[in-house]
Amino acid sequence: MPTSDSLLPQGLLGGDALPLYTQVAGRLLDDISGNGARPGDRLPSERALAGRYGVSRVTMRSALNELAERNIIESSPARGWFLAAGSVHAVTAPRDPAGPAGSRTVQGFADYAEQHGFSIRAEVLYSRVRAATVQESERLRVGPGADLFEMRRLRFLDDLVVVLEHNRLPLGLCPRLAHTDFSRDSLFATLRRADPPQLPRVADYSVEARQPSEEERALLDITDATPVLVATQLAFNQDSQPLELTVAIYRGDRYHFRASITG
Repeated sequence: MPTSDSLLPQGLLGGDALPLYTQVAGRLLDDISGNGARPGDRLPSERALAGRYGVSRVTMRSALNELAERNIIESSPARGWFLAAGSVHAVTAPRDPAGPAGSRTVQGFADYAEQHGFSIRAEVLYSRVRAATVQESERLRVGPGADLFEMRRLRFLDDLVVVLEHNRLPLGLCPRLAHTDFSRDSLFATLRRADPPQLPRVADYSVEARQPSEEERALLDITDATPVLVATQLAFNQDSQPLELTVAIYRGDRYHFRASITG
């Protein structure tokens, strides 16, 4: 049986945060690959790309330079940026989520379990489609009353309960959410199978410690003074659209949080 030190991810965003320009470079590379671009194709202007990804032109230029250093794109004076002649293998080759800079995405619970060889199961307490509240619509950038998929479930690693999750997602981004059995299927894997795919790329993430409520004690099988860690995550897709709002309540003895802060 695993010890508490080995149970859960040290923050679902991964151990080392990436600079913004590297995140943008990864998103641009995914878009290039997803759109079937070919060597010699011209990219939109830097101004257009900066607007698309919601960053400054300085950040966008740094992202382009990073891809240029990897021989994926190249610049032509007064003409702009083009997909490099030798880029086809770099664009189409599968990339390890823990590999080179620019390739990471937001890591889900099931992703972590698979990566580290844990068995995983879930108990869905309820799932439903309902109208978004005004507060939810503001955070998820949907209209008040828009269809929202909501789910509450317990999740286990090696048959030990670890976390109580409350997920809310705009149904319009992935209608199949309403018909998926999440006692067996992964939420992030379902999002990746959407049409078009919804790829969690970056997230706002906060954690606080507190004492559990009586309901949380019962659901998380807490019988002593163990605190809970409450993690709130707002994940964004490849188009910088809010994708998932989740509040996850972890047993404090089965979760570790670690992050790096970059300038």
